[in-house]
Amino acid sequence: MATSGLQHVAAMYAGVVAPPLIVGAAIGLTPAELTFLTGACLFTAGLATFLQTIGIWKIGARLPFVNGVTFAGVAPMTAVVASTDDKSDALPIIFGAVIVAGLLGFLAAPFFSKMVRFFPPVVTGTVITLIGISLLPVAFGWAQGASPTADDYGSATNLGLAAATLVIVLVLRRFTRGFVKQIAVLLGLVAGTLVAVPLGVTDFGPVADADVVGFPTPFHFGAPQFQIAAIVSLCVVMVVSMTESTADMLALGEIVDRPADERTIAAGLRADTLGSAISPLFNGFMCSAFAQNIGLVAMTKIRSRYVVATGGAFLVLMGLCPMAASLIAVVPRPVLGGAGVVLFGSVAASGIQTLVRAGLDKDNNVLIVAVSLAVGIIPITAPEFYHAFPETARIVLDSGISTGCVAAVLLNFVFNHLGRSSDAQDVTHPMEAGEELTGQPSRAPSTP
Repeated sequence: MATSGLQHVAAMYAGVVAPPLIVGAAIGLTPAELTFLTGACLFTAGLATFLQTIGIWKIGARLPFVNGVTFAGVAPMTAVVASTDDKSDALPIIFGAVIVAGLLGFLAAPFFSKMVRFFPPVVTGTVITLIGISLLPVAFGWAQGASPTADDYGSATNLGLAAATLVIVLVLRRFTRGFVKQIAVLLGLVAGTLVAVPLGVTDFGPVADADVVGFPTPFHFGAPQFQIAAIVSLCVVMVVSMTESTADMLALGEIVDRPADERTIAAGLRADTLGSAISPLFNGFMCSAFAQNIGLVAMTKIRSRYVVATGGAFLVLMGLCPMAASLIAVVPRPVLGGAGVVLFGSVAASGIQTLVRAGLDKDNNVLIVAVSLAVGIIPITAPEFYHAFPETARIVLDSGISTGCVAAVLLNFVFNHLGRSSDAQDVTHPMEAGEELTGQPSRAPSTP
């Protein structure tokens, strides 16, 4: 349980620490303050993961679902920093906006979850595939190195390390069994790091400079401030985050053979939004689901939510012990990139498996998948496609997962719900297994 939980932490660590590092650098925080902000985000990610996996009352999906700092908030948060004259007020303004957005999202969760009936396999399969495709460029970036400005970015050494890590993970998955096979990604990360040591790529500086104990003191950077523009911007991010979390819960439900119904999604969204509202109290940012960990669940077949809760415990400990947090930072980015190819590719493969039973023999469904994938891939293949749009609109448009999800839902409504086409009764209901997986015909969908 401990090693499997640590594997989840290793898969998400880079995604958790990137937003505070980017925002902190924009503000001009000192190295000590950056370390504090990063530890706070790890600590709050652990708390949010506890809410999601263990749950209290009607809060928490109780699925092996990892929560952490959402990258969707980076652009609006840096915009807040740029528009703030006194940079010392930037973080309090951001924290105030996140608190309001989290509370409003918590109240809206039960209404937002009612959209689940508009997520049949043709929609969920498309979105799951987009999640994997959208994450793969992150792995490719990691494989090239830590920074695009570095001299060795994209060097043969970095790409070789990524390839070596990928091969190690594949060999372990192919020729081992049982527990070793389940933690193949973690072993691959360790082995890749050891290979990197004689090459001079591994940096142990973060461990030497880190403190042993450190607690994220509440309101360390000042009491929250509430500004309308920042609140509206972060509320838009919250809608994007809730859309992605809904898609992630549906994806995870398919993977663990426990389809996420309306109640599960509402509880999961409450955990997301409450975790986001609490996070600024400990100097953290908005929290959301981490899709890369869904790939880990799909690959390892370890479906226990308590394993993920153990990963949440490690996150909390890392937030309380900067030196422990820095151990994961020792893993070179190319090594993370090699493992990421397997993890994120597994997500895309899960989406394709869902599409197989979506009824692609119907022209309507083929059109839904074709157009939705095209819309979702735009930010990946043409990053400047929406450059003429306002910054607030780009928060949504630059997220291929969000735009693809919206396109799939709308097209499915037009083609399979609006006016009830003649073959609408053949469309699989989102909460029922397809005939190909169960061997039994699917029941007719309930009336929306």
